[in-house]
Amino acid sequence: MSRSPVVILTALDLEYQAVREKLVDPRLRKHAQGTRFEVGRLAGGRCEVALAHAGKGNQSAAVLAERAIAAFTPAALLFVGVAGARRSHVALGDVVVATHIYAYHGGTSEDDGFKSRPRVWETSHAVDQIARHVARSGSWARDLPGETPKVHFGPIAAGEVVLDSAHSAHARWLDGNYNDALAVEMEGAGVAQAGHLNRALVAVIRGVSDRADGTKEDTDRARWQPRAVAGAAAFAAVLADGLADEDSGRPAETGEHMPGTNQNIAKGNAFVGVQAGTVYGGVRFDSGPRPYGDLTGALVDLRGRLKRARAVGDLDQDTYDAAEAELTSADEALRTNTPEGRVTLMLALKKIRGLIADVAELTAVVTAAIALARVLS
Repeated sequence: MSRSPVVILTALDLEYQAVREKLVDPRLRKHAQGTRFEVGRLAGGRCEVALAHAGKGNQSAAVLAERAIAAFTPAALLFVGVAGARRSHVALGDVVVATHIYAYHGGTSEDDGFKSRPRVWETSHAVDQIARHVARSGSWARDLPGETPKVHFGPIAAGEVVLDSAHSAHARWLDGNYNDALAVEMEGAGVAQAGHLNRALVAVIRGVSDRADGTKEDTDRARWQPRAVAGAAAFAAVLADGLADEDSGRPAETGEHMPGTNQNIAKGNAFVGVQAGTVYGGVRFDSGPRPYGDLTGALVDLRGRLKRARAVGDLDQDTYDAAEAELTSADEALRTNTPEGRVTLMLALKKIRGLIADVAELTAVVTAAIALARVLS
């Protein structure tokens, strides 16, 4: 199983709620700049998901995608929501998975008219292959009521306006320059750009809630939005599991290790780097607490991890300040190297453990430091 979560972003509240309903015991993680993520495991799945509401528009989506990538280093980044269909064979309620994202508003205005300057991001081969496998299996839709929606793979056009006309200037512009686009929406280009800049796997999954032809008010009244986003969320949940398996570097179906590879396991005070003949896939290093040679090293590492936990919202400011004060007390007590100082040191570490008890990574580091401190006693 991947140690990194899959980040899912949405633009609308009903999109957010459709994904959130698939999470088990979501817990809040607050970013230092105020963004709130809910992190939980997929019901019936193996993957951890970090969910956030990005709001409407490519710019907002790009900023939140960049923030999410920096905070979580995710196995993949998904944008899930609704879209308007641009082709007659794409029906209401169908799911569209992007193979390309067009930023269709780019161009140059000249005396003889507005000319397109196309910008496009292509979905990675790995994402495309996993998504097609999910679509073929059909199991992604087992909990949806009624007939299974069709899944279409093709380009999606992302602009800055809600398109609800078949004859407007925007509609004619799309027909003339991006006539292979299956759907139109407002966030995919921002997410794709953020993914490209960070070399992150990106998937854009859209449920078709209208036909972008002037009938949006009617389809909204008929409640096609919740029906469409239910399909997109269901597909995204199964895709997230597949992408997390891909990130783990093992086959998704069997969970067996590839022949010819080595598993290196360290126990007790042992430490293993890389020991292998042929390496298949990526090489990953666990970010957990390392076996410290001394208590000073453990405290230095703890201070750095506290700062990172505060930056991504795992700790609020008051908890961070209290833990930092105790850590300073522990540092000073360690330097005195007296019986009284060792008592103060142990008390400070135990207080820190109590303060950060709900952050597993920090708890592991403090526990290692307490074990080292006991040796001094």
